[in-house]
Amino acid sequence: MGLIALLVTVAAAVGGFAIARRFVRRRLRFVDGVYSPAAPYVAGLVAALLAWPVALLPIVTGVTAAIFGIGAGMGTASGVKALRRGDS
Repeated sequence: MGLIALLVTVAAAVGGFAIARRFVRRRLRFVDGVYSPAAPYVAGLVAALLAWPVALLPIVTGVTAAIFGIGAGMGTASGVKALRRGDS
C-alpha cells in the first residue's frame, strides 16, 4: 500500500505542475494578475484546498493534497517565467 500511495503522490505533483503550467501559458497569457509575485502562492493554496476533500480516500492523504498544491504553484511560476521569456 505504501508504494501505491507514493506513486499517487508523485503523479499528483507532476500532474499539478503540468496542468498549471499549461493553463497559465495558454489561458492566462493576457491576464495581468498572473504576473504578480503572489500568483504562484495563491494558485498553490487554491489547488491544495480543492484537492483536500480527495484526501478522504484511503490511498490519498493530506500530504498528497499539499504536494499537489506545491506542484500547481511551481507550475504557475514556471508558466509565468515562460511567458516573460516569450516562449509559447
